[in-house]
Amino acid sequence: MSSASPAKDGKDAHWMALALAEARAAMDAGEVPVGAVLVKDGAVLATGRNAPVAGHDPTAHAEIQALRAAARALGNYRLDGCELFVTLEPCAMCAGAMLHARLSRVVFGAADPRTGAAGSVVDLFAQPQLNHQTQVQGGVLAEDCAQLLQGFFRGRREVAKAAAQPLRDDALRTPESCFDGLAPSPWTECQLADLAALQGLRMSYLDTAPDAAPGPACVCLHGAGLWSHHERGLIEALLAAGVPRVLAPDLVGFGKSDKPKREAFHTADWHRDVLQQWLERVGVERAVLVVAESMRGLGEALAAAAPGRVAQLLIAPESPAPELEDARRAPFPDRGYEAALRVFGKPRKARQVAPGEARALARRAMGYFAAT
Repeated sequence: MSSASPAKDGKDAHWMALALAEARAAMDAGEVPVGAVLVKDGAVLATGRNAPVAGHDPTAHAEIQALRAAARALGNYRLDGCELFVTLEPCAMCAGAMLHARLSRVVFGAADPRTGAAGSVVDLFAQPQLNHQTQVQGGVLAEDCAQLLQGFFRGRREVAKAAAQPLRDDALRTPESCFDGLAPSPWTECQLADLAALQGLRMSYLDTAPDAAPGPACVCLHGAGLWSHHERGLIEALLAAGVPRVLAPDLVGFGKSDKPKREAFHTADWHRDVLQQWLERVGVERAVLVVAESMRGLGEALAAAAPGRVAQLLIAPESPAPELEDARRAPFPDRGYEAALRVFGKPRKARQVAPGEARALARRAMGYFAAT
């Protein structure tokens, strides 16, 4: 692989960041997060993202999508003078298409040790017998590209593992179809069921950095009758403020977590113990706990039980959010699922932290992270 000048390195990072945006869009659509951007004369000519699943097309890789769009834009299948930026090392199919298109340069982010055809498994670009030579540069924003892929596949593994977890006879699990009308989470959805306190129940949570090393994080605890979907505005504000990692659990009985049929399950001590074991499992060594006002008691109990792990407790006032009303109802298709609501209370309307309050809480949380 060739090296690039510092000036080119800066431009490469810019185009790769756009390719990463395409990869995230692919992930939002349920595809493996790979994105591509094709550039000519210093301007974006075409973009592409993985779409084999949606298109029922094994050739619909991000690179192929970008090549097809660029060829249509130029009215020519030869793409002389064009550069392609892709978040993952091209496979043999895509590398062959790039060579046929006569690209001048290919830049990729993360290496692919299983199918990479630019040096990891084979190097199709280094064959002197070919009648066209394409310059290749790897490793641009490699860590960002790799983390996106790792988070996606970890989420899939967690979901598959949780799906294999048998449901207790005295609990219910909301069908996934109940959530079909809601926007998918931009962050990794994880599940676990092997904590001692869970007693075989499955718990779901959002994690913005599931592959992060053990360390500090913000933990958002939803309000009574709600779930992590209602914390998305707060999560976005925390990330925008610079918080390195944010997690948001669905308490057992809420959201996508299992729902015991008996109200006796839902004691404050039991939920506290579940959260305490969960924080240890996910590697949160020091937490800024941001708790919805209606769950203040549980947040205070957790902070008191784990003073070495909960460094700061912030209470988040809740405001009406009619746009999230469908999300409030989704986890509870009938009364059989509502034991937790009968214990903690059932809000008459969806609520969330108002945007201005979310930004203020984010600034307070970042005060802790800046000081540690």
